[in-house]
Amino acid sequence: MIDSWSLEHCSSEKPVPTFSRNALWLRSLGRFALAIAAVAIWAGGIHGVEVHSAESNGQSGAGIRTLPPPRPVDLRPQQQSLPSSEPADPSARPVGASPADLPNPESGAACLAGLRALYGTRVRAANADTAKSEDAACRVESPVLVEALEMGAVPVVFEPPVTLSCEMATKAAEFLLISVQPLAKGYFGRDLVGLRAGGGQECRRRNRAATGPLSEHATGRALDIFGFVLAGEAGGLKVSVERPEDTVQHRFLLAVRQAACGAFTTSIGPGADAAHADHLHLDIQARRSPSTRFCQ
Repeated sequence: MIDSWSLEHCSSEKPVPTFSRNALWLRSLGRFALAIAAVAIWAGGIHGVEVHSAESNGQSGAGIRTLPPPRPVDLRPQQQSLPSSEPADPSARPVGASPADLPNPESGAACLAGLRALYGTRVRAANADTAKSEDAACRVESPVLVEALEMGAVPVVFEPPVTLSCEMATKAAEFLLISVQPLAKGYFGRDLVGLRAGGGQECRRRNRAATGPLSEHATGRALDIFGFVLAGEAGGLKVSVERPEDTVQHRFLLAVRQAACGAFTTSIGPGADAAHADHLHLDIQARRSPSTRFCQ
């Protein structure tokens, strides 16, 4: 028989001393006191914010929103005035003139020199009398006569030669080199060698109407294209803007028109109206935004 003394001394559990139980109780009491103090401090802070908000907004204590105090004046960002875009001396600029309106006597010569350096000597300054008109509004800025543009080993001949402003001639040359020539090689495996052109500089109104705004042709800033000539058999392969002969030519012309919509501010062709049923009209009319396009 196992007596009570054996059970007491064989047990693994030992009684907890009295002083240890007292220490645990005191520790729990201390933690509880600290928690109460923290809640009191937090409540006091919220109350202070509410009181400040009530004083700042002149509201009653009921329904006050908890808003932070305003930033001290010395820490607020300082508002700096932007520099004025107007000249210090208003008389230094002509009335109604902008920098783009001021004449640049070397612009025409520099433009022509750049064209000849890139596309050969069959671009030259146009006869001054050719670009003159009785209407002062039909003045061509830096007129040039384009007979052909050399693009690598193959020149693109304009039939007939056209008079354009130097700016328009530059745009047309870039368009033929960057867009039309690669499209001709891609669709036909041939080089572009000719352009059936027309309607360069011509002092007239839009669509040859008797009244209305002047056409961009009046200032040499427009070009009409009736067809493209590709290298090949005698006389070359001709692609008519008005009447493409097959699906390949139709797709080529469609791709050319899509490219023209990005290269020029105006691009109008067959299907737009009766006045453009047989040719593609391209111009660089100035618009409100440089990215604005009129494409039909």
